[in-house]
Amino acid sequence: MILSHIARPLVSLVTLSSLLVLASCSSTSEATRKTPAEKALPSSSQTGSAPSTSVTPVQGDEFAQFAQWREVDIFIDEMVKKHGFDRKALQATLNKTHYVDRAIQLMKPAPPGKPKNWVAYRARFVEPVRIKAGVAFWNKYAGALQRAEKQYGVPAEIIVAIIGVETVYGRNTGNFRVMDAITTLAFSYPDTPNRVARMAYFRGELENTLLFARDEKIDPFSLLGSYAGAIGWPQFMPGSIRNYAVDFDGDGHIDLRNSPVDAIGSVAHFLIEHGWKPGEPIVFPAKVDSKNQEWQRFINQPLEAKFSQQELRSAGVTPTQPLPTGMPFGLVDLQNGEAPTEYWLGAANFFAITQYNRSFFYAMSVNDLSKALRAARNP
Repeated sequence: MILSHIARPLVSLVTLSSLLVLASCSSTSEATRKTPAEKALPSSSQTGSAPSTSVTPVQGDEFAQFAQWREVDIFIDEMVKKHGFDRKALQATLNKTHYVDRAIQLMKPAPPGKPKNWVAYRARFVEPVRIKAGVAFWNKYAGALQRAEKQYGVPAEIIVAIIGVETVYGRNTGNFRVMDAITTLAFSYPDTPNRVARMAYFRGELENTLLFARDEKIDPFSLLGSYAGAIGWPQFMPGSIRNYAVDFDGDGHIDLRNSPVDAIGSVAHFLIEHGWKPGEPIVFPAKVDSKNQEWQRFINQPLEAKFSQQELRSAGVTPTQPLPTGMPFGLVDLQNGEAPTEYWLGAANFFAITQYNRSFFYAMSVNDLSKALRAARNP
């Protein structure tokens, strides 16, 4: 994931982009990246079929001769000493890598604009076309989804919703060469307050890209993904592929680009490894006391369910539905533009989803799409 995207507020991990995900980010603001699911679906995706493999890669701006950069030379030394790479071969690989200014521009913080709007964000994902495509995907891969649910304890509708939000069931997996995007971000990240940390993160992802390609005996330049380097149906970052992806179709290879079954198992495995608790709920609606402002201390906290119900109630947070006895929660704020903010109590499973993409908006969209998918499949 993942980043299916990069972490909130940069991208969507798995995730992220998938966000998959940059573990060092803990902001609870809306992810600013646009997910790959903005376009209407082609008819083939409505039947759950695999995407076309004839994707034209984004053309990098220029050969940057990365191997001549001092920091890249240090990276090459580390790869030789740590993993036994051949120095000349790795230099040649990095000198074939393109600098991609588009990736740099997309990583820059969005300029100040309109207030974040949960209702508008939700409407991009919980909509009829995506629901129809999701039901078709669920029907086609029902056996694999049932097996993943049994093995990992993650409901089928959650897995289907994540893949739908990430890539519209494989239709929009990205067309940046992963080597180009990740190398550019690893050594030329835009000038932001967290630049040093982000460059270190992407250098780790470049390391994982090269190791994954070597392990799987594939050309690293064959990997296409998002502008942050997230790959395949579930948009896992290379590090997440190596740590959490599984060979769920049993063919001896992990292939998130061409195997929806591997994607299904990998999403479930990622969630269980990041705190998913089988059988437990996700979120409950709540309201806050306008006179007792103590509840504000629960905002902008680390992404985890750690507060007791008594703590929350005494600070002015009141659930509007009965809560399971003894379960801890975190306070979730969903800003609605000029309209009142929505408040929810997120359980451990809600925050497991935020590890895929560190955004409350993202996690609630997955939750709401999953409910819509189950309702549409079982009317």
